[in-house]
Amino acid sequence: MTTGSGPSNWRDTLREYVPRDWVFPIVLAAFVGVLVWSGREIRDFLLPPAGTVTLPSFVGQTLGDAQAEVSRLDLTSSVVAHTISDRYPRGVIVAQRPTAQTPVRQGRQVAFVVSDGIVARQMPDFRYEAMREVNLGLSRERLTLGKVTYVNRVDIPAGRVVDQDPAPLSNIGEGDVVNLVLSRGGAPTVHVPNFVGTNVDAARAAASAAGVRFGQIVWTPLGPGAPAHGTVVRQNIAPGTAIEPFEPVSIQVSAGPNESGYIVRQVPVLVSVPLVAAKPGQSLFVRLSVHDATGTYDLYRAYAQPGQKLDFMVPAVGTSVVDFYVNEIKVGETRLGNEPPNAYAAKASPGPDATP
Repeated sequence: MTTGSGPSNWRDTLREYVPRDWVFPIVLAAFVGVLVWSGREIRDFLLPPAGTVTLPSFVGQTLGDAQAEVSRLDLTSSVVAHTISDRYPRGVIVAQRPTAQTPVRQGRQVAFVVSDGIVARQMPDFRYEAMREVNLGLSRERLTLGKVTYVNRVDIPAGRVVDQDPAPLSNIGEGDVVNLVLSRGGAPTVHVPNFVGTNVDAARAAASAAGVRFGQIVWTPLGPGAPAHGTVVRQNIAPGTAIEPFEPVSIQVSAGPNESGYIVRQVPVLVSVPLVAAKPGQSLFVRLSVHDATGTYDLYRAYAQPGQKLDFMVPAVGTSVVDFYVNEIKVGETRLGNEPPNAYAAKASPGPDATP
């Protein structure tokens, strides 16, 4: 009968299952295993294991040279980011992970950050825009709103941009401060003067004094007996009418008693280059093509920036339209004037009631 469970009982059980002659070899084997494992750990701590390399510095090398060196060292590489840099040219390594002088096993991946160089950035054109659009543009370009001042401008609605600093399309950097001049607008309404019978230059002066903005100025050949050259013969909003300060008033002007032929218009045209998906600094090819009674000609044919505004006073003869192309894709059109078919088939002179 068993009377206890002390140490002697454990020894008896051990002797029952493990012969006495095996105990020492088992203990010895365990001791040797621990010794070998400890020695290996100490060696790996003091000396890099076989199959490792010490990373050189790839910073300042081109991506192609760095990748060739990585391959020679039996490593792999990947480009994890690009960054703008005024120190390193485009395509040059600006940072690496792991860093230089780090021992790594062969086959390890080295991560590179590559320079995009200095990316040209140009100031957006905020003219005539409301502050909501301005704030969106500042956020998109990572610019900072600076000083905002106000001026009285009857031709631009209140709260819209009159001027800006830096100027549109000037070179900018991230975080630059943009100062704006906004319109207070004019009086709630202005009264249209009577321009009929005055010279066109006097009409311009009267419009400016009254806070009225001219739209189209239509030069009309009225034939024999017509008023003197430059005399206003008609206006599209009656004298004394109360209008908003930025509502345009068009006038019809006599080409002179000895002139005949087509109606000539001077039309203000404001075109905004669309904001399309483009890389920073990338220009768009813009073309404005005028079609009128004289034929077709390009008013503007050049590169422009997304968001840039193009402002023209366009002379046009007879029925006329301006087509707007971006990268040779038509994106819009503006009609400048429309006349009945065969209006000049019999060489007749239009009367003073031709529509401005």
